[in-house]
Amino acid sequence: MARVLIAISTTDFDPTEVSVPWRILRAVGHEVQFATDTGRAGQADTRMLSGVGFGWLKSLLIARPDAQTDYRAMLLDPAFQNPLPYDAIKTGDFDGLVLPGGHAKGMLPYLESKVLQSAIAAFFAADKPVGAICHGVVAACRAVDPNTGKSVLFGRKTTALLNRQELLAWRLTKRKHGDYFRTYRETVEDEVTACLQSPADFIQGPTPLLRDDATHLERGFTQRDGNYLSARWPGDAHRFATEFLKML
Repeated sequence: MARVLIAISTTDFDPTEVSVPWRILRAVGHEVQFATDTGRAGQADTRMLSGVGFGWLKSLLIARPDAQTDYRAMLLDPAFQNPLPYDAIKTGDFDGLVLPGGHAKGMLPYLESKVLQSAIAAFFAADKPVGAICHGVVAACRAVDPNTGKSVLFGRKTTALLNRQELLAWRLTKRKHGDYFRTYRETVEDEVTACLQSPADFIQGPTPLLRDDATHLERGFTQRDGNYLSARWPGDAHRFATEFLKML
């Protein structure tokens, strides 16, 4: 069985994008270890769990009940309760890396950590499976290959959170929640596209309308390039985790 690292922020990570891969990996016997910026156990974005303040948009925006069940189970996992700090990550200890997303401001230490970016680059250099979903693709695109000085995604095809997804959520909620859905002024799609060899290497996939689940994997979308796998949003999480299993 494989040993997989899931790197997260201490706060504000997306509960679906972390807990669904955790459950699917564990269900087939893989060992899952976590890493956070502080070395302390993480806490998901509480608004993605409660939907407080979302009004009629609540059911569209928050984690579904099955993902919330996965999240509550994950909280009890000793590995989740005792994560590594980023500076203790040793690539040789793991067979793969998962980079989930999240958009609230607690994600900044994760997205901006040079230590984590160095670890990500090491996983790519070792050609070990790396899976990134949503804002996790930003963490990957900021990791620099020391041999080329370019992003580890340069020359690869990838997807990520789409402009139309990010901007729609922001426009629908900005009056009450400001820039909650805009982690940065530059969108995820724009930043990721800028680090690629060609804009054509950013693959949007089909229009994301329905979230996937264990029995409807076709609703999700992933883009694989060698040992690198990417996805766009929580609605791709089940397919993302299932495809990552194949890479292991």
